[in-house]
Amino acid sequence: MSKIEVNAIEPQCGTNLTVGASGDTITFPSGTTVVNNGSQTGFGRTGTVDWDTTAKTASFTAVSGDGYFVNTTSGAITVTLPASPSAGDIVAVADYASTANTNNITIGRNGSNINGSASDIILSINGKSITLVYVDGTQGWKITDNADQTTESPTFVTATGGTITCCGDYKIHTFTGPGTFTVTNAGNIAGSNSVDYLVVAGGGGVASGQWVGGGGAGGFRESSGAASGCYSRSPLGACVSALPVSVQGYPITVGGGGAGGDPAPGTVGANSVFSTITSTGGGFSGTYSQTGSAPTGGSGAGGTANTQTGGAGNTPPVSPPQGNPGGGGSGSGGGGGGGATAAGTSKTGADPGPSATPGGAGAATSITSSSVTYAAGGRGGGDAGLPAPANGTTNRGNGGSRNASTPGAGTAGGSGGSGIVIIRYKFQ
Repeated sequence: MSKIEVNAIEPQCGTNLTVGASGDTITFPSGTTVVNNGSQTGFGRTGTVDWDTTAKTASFTAVSGDGYFVNTTSGAITVTLPASPSAGDIVAVADYASTANTNNITIGRNGSNINGSASDIILSINGKSITLVYVDGTQGWKITDNADQTTESPTFVTATGGTITCCGDYKIHTFTGPGTFTVTNAGNIAGSNSVDYLVVAGGGGVASGQWVGGGGAGGFRESSGAASGCYSRSPLGACVSALPVSVQGYPITVGGGGAGGDPAPGTVGANSVFSTITSTGGGFSGTYSQTGSAPTGGSGAGGTANTQTGGAGNTPPVSPPQGNPGGGGSGSGGGGGGGATAAGTSKTGADPGPSATPGGAGAATSITSSSVTYAAGGRGGGDAGLPAPANGTTNRGNGGSRNASTPGAGTAGGSGGSGIVIIRYKFQ
């Protein structure tokens, strides 16, 4: 065997050095270190990555050829795969603190398939890792180790209760009375695992007699709709998160409307409840002889003509506010009850006219896929000669209204409208 020993090899001509002919083999014995101070081409990927040992604590976009330790101690993290990948690109991810079950690691596909599916995948088993290699446009990124068991295919919330309707990929559960929203599958982040909601309490009732205030609307609370399709919601739902759900039964309370007084004051509307969301019943209207401030509630009642101040809304306080104050009374008329998006109108001056005083505006939402307005304040009473009192609409949470009655008549005031609870989520 021939042997050549040199310290360096330089090409005789040009910048390329060719070693051996086609088909020849160059063998490096065990223990040899090969140092590459430049770039390499033609070698292809060997199935390994260069690990970044600085743990990632926030969502980021991965780079081909790198492996990442992802620390979800403080919250879930999304690792977005490279855009426009080429065959042979490789990325690896490992659960740094073994907290992926509590706070999942999402592998965002960034437009490419993963294992032939147009879905992100979830790492949810503590301490696991995953390696993905981009193959082609059909399969996209392929999982090349045994970490298939650490990923989840999309699953969706499954539930019963109330009256169920569908709108495309979304189910809507409507409760017009007490019931139970029973979750039998909590889903996952790749499918759905939270629900949007509308919770409206019962409106307040109105006192008998003339010149009294309108009933306050029941409290109005809703989420943004981001978890269950792009429907039009009220301004009160902006930036309000959907509720996560688990496998259990959620008791539903739908508040009744407050009764109209005869001859006593009206009564307060009842609360509506779903999970951690409670909407407070609307304030009731007091009699003409009452002074001070009208009753508070989700929205406050209107004051009487006996210079009574309108009741405060959003009581107890929540953010965003669930309602508004009622309008004040003055002269010969009562103020309007507060509504979801506006305060009730105040009666001004002596105003001897018979006109009723408008209540505050309600809030419109399309959570049922049709726009419906809920939680409007009731009208305050004027002088004699107008129609009889009006009840709030059933399952709308409106306050009862007092238009006018013959002086001295003991007819009951209008009752508040009952509330409603609506739950919406993606089911496929």
